[in-house]
Order: sequence, then C-alpha cells, then structure tokens
Amino acid sequence: MEKKNILTYGGLKKYEDELQELKVVRRKEVAQKIKEAREQGDLSENAEYDAAKDEQRDIEARIEELEKILKNAEVVDEEEVDLDKISVGCQVKILDIEFDEELEYKVVGSTEANSLTGRISNESPVGRAIMGASVGDIVTVETPAGDLQYKILEIQRSN
Repeated sequence: MEKKNILTYGGLKKYEDELQELKVVRRKEVAQKIKEAREQGDLSENAEYDAAKDEQRDIEARIEELEKILKNAEVVDEEEVDLDKISVGCQVKILDIEFDEELEYKVVGSTEANSLTGRISNESPVGRAIMGASVGDIVTVETPAGDLQYKILEIQRSN
C-alpha cells in the first residue's frame, strides 16, 4: 500500500496548478522546441534537440511525480484542526529550552515541508516529537548531537 501524502488545501492547490501548467503549457513548448530542432537536419550533433529531449524527459518525470502525490493525497482541513493538540495544519510556537529561543513552525505533510519557510514535516524529528502535544508540554527530540527539549507555547490555526 502506498504512503498517504498529507497536504493542506494550499499545498494541494499548488501541486494541481503546477501539474496543469506542465501538461498544458510546458509540454507544448518543449514539443515545439523538438520540432524546430528536428527541422535543422542532422540530429546526431544537434545540441538543441538533445536539450529539448532532456527537458521533455524532466517534465514527464515531474508530471508522473505530481500525479502520484495527488493520487495518494489526504487533505487536511485547517479550519477543522483541533487546537488542543498539535496536528498537521497547525501553526505552533515552541521554546528551545537550551537556547531560550522561540521558534514558530507550521506542521505540514512531508511533501510540503520546507524548513526555510518554517514548514516542518510531521515526519521530521521535531515534527514527530511535537505531534499530539498540548500547550505547556515539554517534548524531547533525540538527535545525533544529543537530546533537545522544547516547550509548547502556543497552538493556533495557520494563516
């Protein structure tokens, strides 16, 4: 059985839009590039043709990947998230006890995770540790560098 891809509505929309763009716009563009390159004659030493074929392969691979993500998508309604406990779709504020530093994350499924934008996966070490925790709880995250402790300060709906 394939793994469910937990997505927020925003994540679902983003993937659907990307898939539409690839299928409708990019496929036609690359087909035109291949056609133009073919018209130049000898394909054995035609860099444009090779580049266009590589681009076509990349587009088709991404389409396949997106279709697989969407086929196994389980969408979380962020409006119905229980704010008593941390779950996918929540915005959380936690305190790194060792460094006395407040951190803010949105908990999302693994396909939407991006630590640079504060979106952590429910499957990441921190995500796993805080899932199900309530305000005031202290959770421990085991890392190769040692255990880290976080206090849950706030759970809210994501914006």
